[in-house]
This record gives sequence, C-alpha cells and structure tokens, in this order.
Amino acid sequence: MKYPEILGIDEVLSQLDTFDAIIDARSPCEFALDHLPGAINAPVLDDEQRIRVGTMYKQTGSFEAKKTGAALVAKNIAHHIETLWIDNPREWRPLIYCWRGGNRSGAMAHILAKIGWPVVQLEGGYKAFRQQVNTALEQAPALRFKVICGTTGSGKSRLLEVLASQGAQVLDLERLAAHRGSVLGHLPNAPQPSQKAFETLVWDVLRRFDPARPVFVESESKKVGNLRVPAALMDTMRAADCITLSLSVPNRVRLLMEDYEHFLVSPDTLNGQLAHLTQLHGREQIAQWQALSQAGQMPQLVEQLLVQHYDPAYLRSIDRNFTQYAQAGALALDDIDAASFAAAAQWLIANHSGA
Repeated sequence: MKYPEILGIDEVLSQLDTFDAIIDARSPCEFALDHLPGAINAPVLDDEQRIRVGTMYKQTGSFEAKKTGAALVAKNIAHHIETLWIDNPREWRPLIYCWRGGNRSGAMAHILAKIGWPVVQLEGGYKAFRQQVNTALEQAPALRFKVICGTTGSGKSRLLEVLASQGAQVLDLERLAAHRGSVLGHLPNAPQPSQKAFETLVWDVLRRFDPARPVFVESESKKVGNLRVPAALMDTMRAADCITLSLSVPNRVRLLMEDYEHFLVSPDTLNGQLAHLTQLHGREQIAQWQALSQAGQMPQLVEQLLVQHYDPAYLRSIDRNFTQYAQAGALALDDIDAASFAAAAQWLIANHSGA
C-alpha cells in the first residue's frame, strides 16, 4: 500500500472509529466551529498565519505566499511531530483532513507518510463530511423514539441521565446543546456549540443507535437555546410514543432549586433573564418576580414561575406538537432522590423496550 492513502468520505465514515487519531489540520477558528467527532486540532497554519498568507496571495502573488506558507507549515508540522506524535509506533494510523482535503492536510499527510506511518487523508476534507451530515439529518431517522413528556421541573433530564447509566439508548439534546431548553436554561461557563457543531454531535449519537431498541428522548421544542433541532428528527420525535412524567409542585421546586443553583448566588443574572418575559407577563409582574429574586425568596419565585409561566406554556403546546400525547402512558415520581429516578428508569426499560 502506498501512503498517504486517500479515501473518500463513505470509506472514511465506515471506519471512522478505527483510526488511532483524527487530525484536523485547519486553523483553530475553523476547528472551533465544527470538526469530525473525536478530532484533535493540529493546525498547519494558525489563525494569524492563515490570514497573513491569504493576504500575501492577494497583494503579493502566489509564489511569495507559497514560500512563506511552506516555511510556516514545515515549522508547525515539525512542532506537532515533536510534541504530539514522536513516541507513536510504526503501526499508528491517523486520519488527516483540512477544509477541502488539499494543501494543508496533504502537506501533513505527506510528511507523516514519509516517516513510515500508514496515514489516511480524507478526500474532500471537512466540506465532504459536512455534506454527509447534512444529507443524513435531512432524512427521518429509522429509530423508535420514546418521548418523555412532563412539565418543567418534573425530572425529564435527570431521568434521561439515569436511563443512559442503566444502558438504555438516550438522545439528550439539552446536553448536546449545553442548554436546559428554557429562558433560564443557559448553563454557566458552558457556551452553546455552533449550529454546525451541534448537528455533528446529534449525527454522531444517532449513527450509533441500534434500530431494534428504543431511543428515549425529551419532548423538546424546535430550538434548544439558540440551536435548532434538525427538522426531520423533530418531525419523527413529534410522531412518536409518549410517556408523561409527573412530580408534585413542591418536589419540582426542590429539583429546580438544585438544578439552577447558580442563580441563587447571582440574582442580577436571574433578573436579567426574567426581563425577557416582559412581553408575555408585563412589567408589573416581572418587577414582582425580580423583587423576590433580590430578596432571596427563591422557592416562592420558582413556584410562581412554574404555575404562572411554565405550566400554562407547556399545556398550550404539548397536545399540538406531539401527536401521540393523548395516548401517553403515565409515570409518577414520588421523590427526587436517586432511588426514585433509578426505579423509574428500570420501569421504563422493562415496560417500553418492545415495539
């Protein structure tokens, strides 16, 4: 076999999990927007260098730009070899890609192949991968979803976590989106991924599911924070069987106090988020809620938000959006302790694994 071996996207995806490393040779900014699952960033040109060489192409000409670019690329690849891969054995088999599978990945693949490693270069680069993800997500997934419905604070996300820990197949869109799916759902110190990165994460999870087994998912809306759920996936979820999870209001308040603990130490941040509800509830109501927040009366505030905002919104939308909701099975939680969620997960797995 002659290396680097250049493979198309279909061949690469069929063996994606077998590579010893997946190396993204693009700049850090490109990598941050999206990348292949499991990839590391080893740029042959960093962001500043890429701009510098690109400017030279336009202002000075390709020959001068290529000389400067080649020197930078050689130094960067040498640095990566010395700091990342110098101890790897001869059998180490990396996949390398860049934007279109051209000069940047080609330069790295050529040097690593000359060392003796069985290098694979992705033909068409990230662009080909992105087209593949788009095509896959435009199609309805051939999966049996079990949609866990329930009002805000009823424990849907916690139940998904426990189901996953017990071996069930779970699509946790809020975890992938780094958002809890409501106006207060932003996670501290955890920015949401880009739309493209979110779609890649969804695609990567979906491709690993066994179609013979059910997939548990929460009754999400079309957007999770700032991110859009792929339309074909959303349509499939909304036509799927539902399970209604219920929990008493006092326990819902307890659960939300635990999950949104970061707001307890930052009432100003919470009040900023509450201001987004002004159009729905009016200035006077928002001012009352903000006063409760400033006074540290969080249980009262949470209960009022549940009863006056979240529950009415949920009841207005759930029947309309999830067509099987009227036939949903019921699952009641008595408490929010670990044992209650473990028992609920075991019951779901035992009673909803059939067709």
